[in-house]
This record gives sequence, structure tokens and C-alpha cells, in this order.
Amino acid sequence: MLFRIRTTATAALMGVSLAMLPLLAPPAAPLPGRPAPAAAQQSLKVLRIGAIPDQKPEMLNRLYPLVANELSRQLGVKVVYVPVVDYAAAVTAFRTGGLDLVWFGSLTGVQARLQKPGAVVIAQRDIDASFQSVFIANRSSGLKPITNVKGLAELKGKRFTFGSESSTSGRLMPQFYLNQAGVKLSDFAGGAPGFSSSHDATIALVQSGAYQAGAVSEEVWRSSLSEGKVDRAKVVQIWKTPGYPNYHWIAQPDLDKRFGKGFTAKMRSAILSWRPTNPRQREVLALFGAQRFIPANAAAYSPIEKVGRQIGKIR
Repeated sequence: MLFRIRTTATAALMGVSLAMLPLLAPPAAPLPGRPAPAAAQQSLKVLRIGAIPDQKPEMLNRLYPLVANELSRQLGVKVVYVPVVDYAAAVTAFRTGGLDLVWFGSLTGVQARLQKPGAVVIAQRDIDASFQSVFIANRSSGLKPITNVKGLAELKGKRFTFGSESSTSGRLMPQFYLNQAGVKLSDFAGGAPGFSSSHDATIALVQSGAYQAGAVSEEVWRSSLSEGKVDRAKVVQIWKTPGYPNYHWIAQPDLDKRFGKGFTAKMRSAILSWRPTNPRQREVLALFGAQRFIPANAAAYSPIEKVGRQIGKIR
């Protein structure tokens, strides 16, 4: 009873519900010569999926339980979605084994694989082979659409925000092109840029005028436009980057050992099989902003690693 009280108090202080404790605490190791407890054996059969929190929680909580349900149906194992608080937490959870399959952006995917040798690149969306970032501006800023990267020099002295500090499309690649235009982070108003934490937050901040300009994922920008979340009288797109490889699923290297020989390949085949003709899969793909998933390989992300090292996000 005393243990229960202490556990409850600790959970409350950490903002964690008791229901989440089995997911956060690893199963106890068995004593030498004895089999693992039944609960520990069962936990090995739960596939835990996660994703970088690049959009509002309500969007993530709508999408990833659907992904978990579809994978569970196809793979015949229990699949649960485990939310994380930020991009760094997703990388850490993958490194420590808290997550088995994670939807990463390019930068966080490279970081995760560098920290977990043997991690497997599973698949990317059809739109990820040549993804793009969009620079947007509040119309009151006086910024106009530009035709080439050198035009980004107009952002000097402006209030500018990225998304998450570890976002590929909301920070890494935009900063890379800003550097090409001769714009340093200290050139923005106040001597530094802002970091909104997500793409939809960046759009909202620029639209409100809190920031005069920002950089976002083209996918989120387009979906926000189509859903009427952007006031075109207040916000305008001023430039779009060239394409680069972006989001992808990455799996732990030991899934075949835990779930049986060939499990990783079966999981890849399941994700690659999703089509709009299947009602369940159509909803998942629509929320991903894609028509299908396609094969991906680690080598395609080498340029992202190079840029990450250039701007100090990978050491």
C-alpha cells in the first residue's frame, strides 16, 4: 500500500498518469535460471509507435491511433501509440528502446540512427522524396515574393520564427538557405529567431503579426490553406526551397528477435501496401497528406546529415 501511495505521488509530480507507468518503466529482469514473468514476456509483444510532434496534439492523437489499429490488424500484434513531448524526446525514446517504430523528419531520423546503430529505415511518403519548405510573411511586413535564394536577404532585421529547433522543414533546410543568402541568425530582429515548436504554430504566429515571417513545411502550409486556416489577406508565401528527402519511418534493429523472423520485412510490406482504395487506409493516408508510402533508404539522407553538421545540429 505504501509503494502504491509513493508511486501515485511520484507520477503526479511528473505529470504522468498511472496508466502510462507500464509503458515508461521497463519490465523487471528475471532471476538467473528463471523464465521472465508473464507480464514482461507480454510487453515484448507490444509494438510501440511514436512520432515527432510536428503539429497540434489533437492532430497527432487523431492520426497515430489509426496507424496503430491498422498495423495491429495487418501484423497480428498489439500496437500502441506513445506520444512524446518534443522532437528530442522522440529521439531519446528511440535510443533507449521506449519506442519501436517512429515517424521522424530527416534531421531527427539521422540523429536517431546515429544513436542507435542498426536502426532500419522502413519507408517514406510519396511526397517525401522531394519535400520542400515554404517561407511565409505577414503582408504588413512589406515582404514580397522572391524569385531566388538571394532574395532571402530581405529577411534581415525582421522578426522571424522557425518551427521546432530540430525540424528539418521548419528549421534545418530554411537555415541552410538563409546561410546561402548571407543571413545569419543574429541578423533577425532582436538578434535571434524565434522557435514556435510546430508548423501550425508558426503559421498562426506569422498571421497574428507576432512574427513578420517564418518557415514551415509545404505540406502543412498547403493543408492549412485548403482547410481555410490561413487568412490570405494577412499571410503570403514568399519563397519555396528546392526539394530534399524528408519524413520516414525508422524501426528498432531487434524487432525480428522480439516478434519473430521476418517481422521487420512484414511491417515494411504492410506500410507500403496502404492504398486509398481501402477505407481505413484512405483515412490514414489523407491525414499524412499522401497517396501512398514508398521504399526509402538511409543513403538518401546523407545530404541532411551534412547540413545538420554544418549548422551544428549534429556533432
